[in-house]
Formats: sequence, C-alpha cells, structure tokens
Amino acid sequence: MTELTTQIADFAHYLTVEQGLAKNSVTSYVQELRGFADYLTTQHVTSLTQVDRLQVMAYLETLTKSGKSRNSVIHAVSALRKTYRYLVQTHQMAESPMANIAAPKHAEHLPAVLTVAEVDRLLAAPDTANKYGIRDRAILEVMYATGLRVSELVHLKLGDLHLEMGLIQTLGKGDKERIVPIGDVASDWIQHYLTESRPLLLKQRTSPYLFLNAHGGGLSRQSIWQKIKRYVALADITKDVTPHTLRHSFATHLLENGADLRVVQELLGHADITTTQIYTHISKKRLVAVYDQAHPRA
Repeated sequence: MTELTTQIADFAHYLTVEQGLAKNSVTSYVQELRGFADYLTTQHVTSLTQVDRLQVMAYLETLTKSGKSRNSVIHAVSALRKTYRYLVQTHQMAESPMANIAAPKHAEHLPAVLTVAEVDRLLAAPDTANKYGIRDRAILEVMYATGLRVSELVHLKLGDLHLEMGLIQTLGKGDKERIVPIGDVASDWIQHYLTESRPLLLKQRTSPYLFLNAHGGGLSRQSIWQKIKRYVALADITKDVTPHTLRHSFATHLLENGADLRVVQELLGHADITTTQIYTHISKKRLVAVYDQAHPRA
C-alpha cells in the first residue's frame, strides 16, 4: 500500500468515525482524492504532505482542460480543502496549500419561466366542471396572481383573505407577515371555489385552511407539486415546471411590464434585493431571445 493510499484511507476513517459523515459523502470525498492521487503519481509526488499551492492549481487546471464541469471543479476544491484542513489539524502539515485557492463560482442556473401563453394554457387545464377542477383552477390562479411560495399557499387560511380589498396576507420565511394584492380574476375563482367546491370537500366538517383535499383536510406541498405536473402535461408544456415556476413567472412578467424591482421584492417577501435581481437577468435574457428571433439582421 502506497503512502497516498494510506493517507486517503486514514482520511476516510476520520470522516466516518470523527465527523460522522454519511457513507455516500465519504465515498464522494474518497473518489475525489483518488483522482488527485493519480495526478500526483504522474508528477512523481508520493505523499499528500508534499503538495504545494502551485501543484494544486496545476491539478485544477488539468481538470478544467479535461472537460470537467465548473461544479465538478468546485467539488474537487471542497474535497481538497477538507483534506488539507484535516492534515493540518492532525499536525501532519504546518499549513494548507489550499489557503489562498478560491473555488470557481457556481454556474448560474436561471429558473424556468413560463410565457404568458403557457400560463394561460396551464390555468385552463383543470376541468372546472367538477369540485376538484374548480379548486385546482383557484390554486393555480392564486399562485400566479400572488407569487406565493407553495408552503405559503398550503397554509393559507380563510382569515387571510381580504377579497373585498383585493388583498391576502401570508406568513413567509422567518414568520414574516406580508400583504399581497390579488387580482380580480384570482379573486373570482376563489369565490367560485368557496361557493361551489369547498363545501363539498369539507363535508360538514370544519377546517381553517382555504384549500382542502378530498378528505376535508389541508393540502400538502407534495400534492400541489403532483397537481401542477399533471396540468403541465395536459397543457402540453415541455418545460420543467415546479410550483416555484409560477412564482418565477409572476415576478418576471411583472418586471417585463414595468414593475419596480423594489415592489417585486416586497411582493415576493425577499429580505435582500439581490435575491430579486435574478429576475432582471431572466428578463434581459428573454429580451435578447425575442430580438434574435424577430429582428431581420439579428
């Protein structure tokens, strides 16, 4: 057994016994280190403790040139940083060669956003000839009209409705209450649901929650996710749509139609405006796409 192999085995034991990491996490770190050890062997380096900063940087450059994704390189940096922190803590090295090495930033993944036409098809997908379709249409209308998180939606109570004023109140992250306007269309569907669907679902029982399941209890986040997936398929939408997609679409469509970023931040309940700014990137990206498609010299 080589010194590199022994060091990796000792580190794996440390992660398992001292740190209590799950087996999958330990395996992931070990695989990363074995790749690093293979590289060191080609450089005639026989121990992790012989490595300096320049050798680490050369290894990371090798990963990039070999076609590894940015996230794979980030994972490699994380594994090496943890390894060398362990070697310093156990007095096998005086200082870590990772001290001044920064991981590349994660690739920016912009959330999926529906077009207005796709939203229209999705909202029209439930069969409103029955009590479940009426409920589901109201759910979709509320999500798109308000940008509520799915966790906020399932906890909506009758007392949170102020439809005569065109408002609903919700409790967001950190138990922060906010007031959100709700448009006439969504309000009408809520009224429709309250009159024609909810009493049938309630079956003479009582519940404080607005949206109910077939047994008269509150809906779960998972059930909302399943309903949306079903209606996305019925609407023939090929994008990867989740409950959060309606929230993204709500924010993006507001900004595209001239809403102020601070107003959208308030409506979404974001504590930091930098969280809201991702929607400006989406809007710009879609603007460029429309230009490329429409302009004869694009």
